[in-house]
Order: sequence, then C-alpha cells, then structure tokens
Amino acid sequence: MISGIEWNVFELSKTVLEISIIWFLLYRFMIFIQGTRVVPLLRGIVVIIILFTLTSILNLVVINWILTKLFAISVIGFLIIFQPEIRRGLSKIGQTYFDIFFPLPEEGVVNRVSQSMVNLAQKRIGALVAFERGVGLKTYAESGIRMDAAVSAELINTVFAPLGPLHDGGVIISAGRIIAAGCLFPLSQNQELDRSLGTRHRAAIGLSEETDAVVVMVSEETGKVSIAQAGELITDFEGKDFGFVLKNILQKQEQKKKLFYNWRHKNSGVK
Repeated sequence: MISGIEWNVFELSKTVLEISIIWFLLYRFMIFIQGTRVVPLLRGIVVIIILFTLTSILNLVVINWILTKLFAISVIGFLIIFQPEIRRGLSKIGQTYFDIFFPLPEEGVVNRVSQSMVNLAQKRIGALVAFERGVGLKTYAESGIRMDAAVSAELINTVFAPLGPLHDGGVIISAGRIIAAGCLFPLSQNQELDRSLGTRHRAAIGLSEETDAVVVMVSEETGKVSIAQAGELITDFEGKDFGFVLKNILQKQEQKKKLFYNWRHKNSGVK
C-alpha cells in the first residue's frame, strides 16, 4: 500500500514534471516564432482574449458574442495563413531526432562539389546545390529535370553554364548521386534577412528552413560561395576553405550516427 505521504510526493513530482514540460515547450515555441509573422497575430489574439474577459465581466452580451465568433475565425485563419510555419516546425521536430538514420554523402562527393563551387566562383557563375539529408526533397526534385547521374565537378559546371536551360534552377544530391537539376526551391520569407541578398541566397535559405538540407550556392554578383543550413547563411569561413567547412557541417550527422550506434551496442551487449 502507498502511504499518504508517498502519494503526495508522487503527485507533487507529477505536477513539477508537467510544469517543466510545459515551460520547455513554451520556451521552444517562443524561440521558433521569434522574428516571424506569427508574433503580431499572437498579440492580436491576446488582445481579443483580454477584451472577451472584460466584456464577460461587464456582461456586454452582444460584444461578447461578436468576440467569440471572431476568436474562432482567428484560430482557423492562424492555421491557414501560417501553414508554412507550422509545416516547418513539424519538419524540424522530425529532423532533430531522426536524422541519425540517414546516410552521409561520401567524402569524394563532397570534394567534387566543393571543387565545382570554387571553380564556378572564380568565374562568377551562379550555382545552387542541395544535399538531401533526413527530410526528402522529392517534391522539389519533381519541379526540375529528373536525373540519375554520378556527381562530378564537370557535370555540375555544365549544368550551371551561362545561358543553359538548367542554369537558374538548383541541383539536388541524394545518396551520393545527382537526382535532379533545374529545381525550384522555396524562397525564404524571413523579414530580417539582408535586403541585398538575391534570389539564389533566398532560395538556399528557404530550402534549409523548410527541410534539413545543406545548401551551397555561388553568387553571380560577388563570386562568393555560401552555405545555408537551418535557415542560417554562412558566408565567412574564418580562414578555413569552403570544402573544409562543408565537410565539417555534414560530418556532424555522422557523429550523431556513431553516438547512436555506440549507445545501441552498449545497451544490447554487443562488443
């Protein structure tokens, strides 16, 4: 039998656990919506709730009825208008915890892409290449020309040759092979981005926001190579060459896989 004191301690522990989980989820939610279009809408919903409470206290029946209907409509509008943000949030949940199950591009593939990007940058030829990771890029691959080709610097240079039919789109690399070229990537809607950033920059950032892909690009205007990951754009490599930084970013996934397999083998008794 559980004594009264033990039961009270158990209930208190449950309460503390629930409060901790709620605060953690609220904290992660506030970080996620920071700087997005969701913030002004949430402020509007808070104002409606305050007005609804006041009208209930003052027994203003008609205004209270109007606010009730308005609140219901605002919730539906939230789901429709901010569908991209909701999809991105759910996508990030999946990619955060399950990307350890997906393969890392071979070092030779990364080297060939790096070689091509550096070559194109020297000639100031624009380029956009995405490495598929945990979140599939099939939807974006279908917007371009489907391929099944080994990755080579020469092929990438040819795809992005000026005046070529595939020059303005993006290349998608999956499982160490080029699966599509001339693909359309979603443009980032982040209002805090530098307004001088061109379409390729915004496409690279946009895809990295929607998925966990690592996207590399070359700017025609500046001839600089950039890497987009998780909605962030890396342009300053702090003295390190582009290929080193790209391999380091992709290597983080491999480190996660090693930690996962070591943990699994340890707990299964495998030596």
